Amino acid sequence: MDAAELVYSGVAAQARMIRDGEVSPTELVEACLDRIAALDPRLNAWRVVLAERALTEATQAEGRRGARDERPLLGVPLAIKDDVRVAGTSTAWGSSAHGGEVADDAELVARLRRAGAIVLGKTNVPEMTIWPFTESRTFGITRNPWDPSRTTGGSSGGTAAAVASGMVGAGTGSDGGGSIRIPSAWCGLFGLKPSRDVVPIAPHADAWQGLSVNGFLTRSVADSALLLDAVCDRSFAGAAAPPDRPLKVALSYRRLPGAAPWPKLDPEIRAATEAMATLLRSLGHEVVAREPDYGAGAFPQFLGRYLRGIKDDVDSMAHPDRLESRTLGMRRMGALWPASRVAALRRGEAALRDRIWASLQGADVLMTPAAATVAPPAGKWQGKGAFRTLNGVAGHVPYNPIFNATGQPAASVPSGLSRQGLPLAVQLVAPIGDDALLLSLAAQIEAAQPWAQRRPPVS
Repeated sequence: MDAAELVYSGVAAQARMIRDGEVSPTELVEACLDRIAALDPRLNAWRVVLAERALTEATQAEGRRGARDERPLLGVPLAIKDDVRVAGTSTAWGSSAHGGEVADDAELVARLRRAGAIVLGKTNVPEMTIWPFTESRTFGITRNPWDPSRTTGGSSGGTAAAVASGMVGAGTGSDGGGSIRIPSAWCGLFGLKPSRDVVPIAPHADAWQGLSVNGFLTRSVADSALLLDAVCDRSFAGAAAPPDRPLKVALSYRRLPGAAPWPKLDPEIRAATEAMATLLRSLGHEVVAREPDYGAGAFPQFLGRYLRGIKDDVDSMAHPDRLESRTLGMRRMGALWPASRVAALRRGEAALRDRIWASLQGADVLMTPAAATVAPPAGKWQGKGAFRTLNGVAGHVPYNPIFNATGQPAASVPSGLSRQGLPLAVQLVAPIGDDALLLSLAAQIEAAQPWAQRRPPVS
């Protein structure tokens, strides 16, 4: 098996091949490193590649395999988004404002290591993970392997580019307003934003006033289920199987009141979403049009927590004087939301969540487009200020942020390619705690119309 086939097989298959002796951890790490050397100069997915450490860890994994170690991710290399602590590295947050190297791993990384995974390196993010594109003054533009003139999305855009191009089998992401789902949608991957408190986020406790959670960007639903099973306190081992009953799926194109009405929904995305509804009906599910009752308070429920969360993170940086002016502009907006006002918003979260779901009249799952447009051009907002950038990007991704405010699980599921060959996707949302239901439905969709072996031009 050549390097591309090996990396594109995904982490579940890689773990099985290592366990069965079909490939060694060193061979797998070397395949990833070879592909990074060939592809990353065009894509800029990685902030740092820990090649020597990864090869040392691979040798150790080979010894453990020889001793019949049965850890689920033994010898599997992963990308870590650069907002998560990895011992012996700095956490740059897409900025030169960061501090020095840290001595310990974040809880998520520690659990991945205990499961046997190898940290291959850290992937690029926009400064302070603020934007749904991955560009920064310090580390440059991360480009989409489906079309390098376009953005990967963000803020987990470095991980998305690395996984989509086959530089690594999977990687971590975080999602405070769509940052797993948006790059997954624009790079043709599966990305689940878990329910709040399912995946550990320590030591970044209560990130973005409860909006942000950790998760993974993967090639397949089975890969996500394996990774979640390795790091969570509940089991997802059987989740990547079809639902055991027909589901009622609510279909909506409604944007959050107060969100930008432009750009309009791309007709190809609407057509792909309608095609997904047809597929779900063919699989025995009921799909009905429903418009969620978000209410007038939903938009500030997200916006206030998002802006205040940015202020909190900016204020924690070691060298705030090095931050981009646009980032400082976002901090100033965050300072307009006092802690007392944000606390009041958070007290209304449960009522908002109940209101939205009750308006779906018994639906098990809500389906929307994952984004309103295909991936926009890279550099589209370069040089723009905070307010202009915020208003410019919001209309491209109007369907994602509200479910960070409600804490519910939401997934981006590939739904085909546009006429230009760009990935399209739908978003699936479930009641809080029903992460396994989303994995199950997404696995059924994947079995009916597989996507994992699609390869972008830069691969």
